[in-house]
Amino acid sequence: MKKVANIAIVALIVLAILGTFYSLWKKSRPEIEVFNLVKAETTTIVKQTVATGKVEPRDEVNIVPQIAGIVSELLKEAGDKVEKDEIIAKIKVVPDISQLNNAETQVENAKLNLNLATQDYERVSQLYKQGVATLEEYQKSENSYNSAQRSYDSAKNTLDIVKNGVTSKYASYSNNNIKSTITGTILSVPVKVGNSVIQANTMNAGTTIATVADMSDMLFIGNIDETEVGSLKEGMQLSVTIGAIKDRKFDAVLEYISPKSTENNGAILFEIKAAVNVQGDAYVRAGYSANAEITLEKVEDIMAIPESVVLFEDGNPYVMVYTGSKGEKQNFERRDVELGLSDGINIQVLKGLDGTEEIKGAKIQKEKDVKKSNK
Repeated sequence: MKKVANIAIVALIVLAILGTFYSLWKKSRPEIEVFNLVKAETTTIVKQTVATGKVEPRDEVNIVPQIAGIVSELLKEAGDKVEKDEIIAKIKVVPDISQLNNAETQVENAKLNLNLATQDYERVSQLYKQGVATLEEYQKSENSYNSAQRSYDSAKNTLDIVKNGVTSKYASYSNNNIKSTITGTILSVPVKVGNSVIQANTMNAGTTIATVADMSDMLFIGNIDETEVGSLKEGMQLSVTIGAIKDRKFDAVLEYISPKSTENNGAILFEIKAAVNVQGDAYVRAGYSANAEITLEKVEDIMAIPESVVLFEDGNPYVMVYTGSKGEKQNFERRDVELGLSDGINIQVLKGLDGTEEIKGAKIQKEKDVKKSNK
């Protein structure tokens, strides 16, 4: 019995040694790699780029008063729609003391002159009726009276303008009423009732009462990289996606490409503008962030392969074409190819393949390798 046990122990030791040698021998053998095989497909390749920017109204106008004063009434607020020449606000004139004093003095002087001219006209008129004064004297007196009357009226109008900004005669042309110069939507009203405002002049842009824009005519304004601007031309179709309006795209037409670049964090960019077709039921606000997809090139019904299977040597592209298997080993041969348009996933093949070949793809990962990578 003891002899049998010893024999069994020796047998187990021998088997362990043989198993170890077999395992080492198997591991020392070169691993046979197996690759996926892919074929060329007939497809459409579109090369696109994306420009980031925002949507702004084409016409945005600042409404500025033509007189200085204090805002006495605001008739509109941001978001309201206005027609051209519709009143947005009213301004109360604060007269300059020096101008007011001069205007009042002119009225008083004009009134004195008018009184003298009136007395002289009445006296000469009586003498003319009695035949004492000549026609020439009468006409001269009448002209002096009329001139004094006009000077008095003009002085009173000047005083009204200094005090109120307008005269009763020209009330319809009053600068006190701030009117919209275009039809559109009020984007902002940066003033409040009681704020002081100044008029626009050659030395100052004036105080903005309101900003008005035509929201039916919108532009996409964005930037595109210098490497892609050469592929753009006016009239190209764009597809604009607005961040605040999900699941919806707007058609646009490229109208402008800046002739001068700008630099942003080391990148050279060119500004572009495109007219956006805003459908009637969509409400687009000024300043929405947006992206524009631009189709740079497009080829249809062409032969293409995955770009990942293309290899390069000294800048020359080639693929490895499957020629058959010997046992588990796959055999491949090099095939030079001429390539065309790429969308980053697939690439057009111009020459070198007829579409029937099987091409070396990615290595097939064995199950044990997958388990190791997951640990």
